[in-house]
Amino acid sequence: MTDSRGTAGSSPRPSTPPSRVSRLRDRGGSLRALTARGTIVNAAFSVGLAVIGAARRFLIAIFLTAAEYGLWGLIFVAVTSVLWLMEIGIGDKFIQQDDPDQEAAFQKAFTLNLLWSLLFCVLILGAVPLFAMLYGRPEIILPGCLFTLGIIANAFRTPTWIFYREMQFARERALQAIDPIVGFVVTMALGFAGAGYWSLVVGSIVGMWATAAACVVACPYPFRLRYDGIVLREYVSFSWPLLVSSGSGLVVVQLAVILGESTAGLAGVGAIGLAGTIAAFADRVDQIVTQTLYPAVCAVRDRIDLLFESFTKSNRLALIWGMPFGLALALFAPDLVHYVLGEKWEGVTGLLQVFGITAAIKQIGFNWTAFQRAIGQTRPLAVYGFAGLIVFLLVGVPGMIAWGITGYAVAIGAMTAVELGIRTFYLSKLFKGFDIVRHSMRALTPCIPAVAVVLAIRFLEPDERTLPFVAAELALFVIVTCAATWAAERTLLREMFGYLRRAPGAPQAA
Repeated sequence: MTDSRGTAGSSPRPSTPPSRVSRLRDRGGSLRALTARGTIVNAAFSVGLAVIGAARRFLIAIFLTAAEYGLWGLIFVAVTSVLWLMEIGIGDKFIQQDDPDQEAAFQKAFTLNLLWSLLFCVLILGAVPLFAMLYGRPEIILPGCLFTLGIIANAFRTPTWIFYREMQFARERALQAIDPIVGFVVTMALGFAGAGYWSLVVGSIVGMWATAAACVVACPYPFRLRYDGIVLREYVSFSWPLLVSSGSGLVVVQLAVILGESTAGLAGVGAIGLAGTIAAFADRVDQIVTQTLYPAVCAVRDRIDLLFESFTKSNRLALIWGMPFGLALALFAPDLVHYVLGEKWEGVTGLLQVFGITAAIKQIGFNWTAFQRAIGQTRPLAVYGFAGLIVFLLVGVPGMIAWGITGYAVAIGAMTAVELGIRTFYLSKLFKGFDIVRHSMRALTPCIPAVAVVLAIRFLEPDERTLPFVAAELALFVIVTCAATWAAERTLLREMFGYLRRAPGAPQAA
């Protein structure tokens, strides 16, 4: 394999081996056109699903008190803290492999995923009572244990990996859409009926099983258990750094929840959960772009020139969305609390503003993980996750003990700064000559006029901010941002929209 640290601007290298691109050869058009078209179309498609998922967790707060939302937060954290460890990259490794017998490769990956899922069912049944004892909330045991039903359902969603690997995004996204749509309908209906936090529990489980059933029907290969020791070792070598990264994140989340409850009660847990839910919306969009790009990156992982082009263009596209969203959240958080969430959430305003700023910063180079996984170098991801844990232990723990939720906000800011530094270091090794400052300023520049206009208006505005005034101010922010973005990135946007206008089978330059 070509040295991944080659110069980003070097001349094109020899084409990738036929086995690397055969998965995409019959998809129509060049790989560049297919990737660009898939990134935009599927990102746009998935943004809608992300909106539905975020809306489910956000709008249900209308029917719940802060304490009820906090109780759901405890249930969610107790379960997902264990599930977090499930994300060890079995699917990522399946996408990366080039086995000539894809049916056998799928069945081996499914077997590993099913065994891993069953193991975590046992872990959750044992861990939830421990979390209940730790939190002092025995009422989370039953709903927490019921989530094992969702874990079993998740094992049968493996067929989406097949469509993902072949960049059949329409089929993949259609299957993935079932969970958030069904979950939203069930959750909101139960919430309106007064089911409390149970509406979120039942909605989540029903959505996962609806998707699992559809995946079983759509799978092109028969489900069969097939164990292979050599394949297991390959998956372990690829996945253990991802497990370290996930484990580090698990510890951070658990410490934040424990300290949040001890310093501010369930309302504090609810504040952390709600702030994270809103800010995670920007992260979700980033993940969509990265996931859409990943199979194409795997197909050309010997071409450093194409890797660099994919990285810069995809990150710039995500920054067009993510940077304004984060800054808007920081600017309009007080209005969001006052006019939408209500006074009961007043204490979350400062946390939302911090999350908005950090969400904007996190967009810079966010998709570096896809490139590390594609070239098989996953150890940097372990370093990244462990460094975040160390920062939280040094800053977050004493900060939350001393200042409560404010200390948590300070820790999030410190972690974001350190993580950006680590991303910069590894990106400079992967792409010689990559300038993170120039890359960042290119993303920040379109937002400066919009932020300046809003701040100028607020300097001159009347004492009372009415809802129509806030809406007009937000609309102005969006308009100025769109105009400035078009002025700064019109060449990139025209290129992307050009791929969309071309027929899938039209001739394309490589």
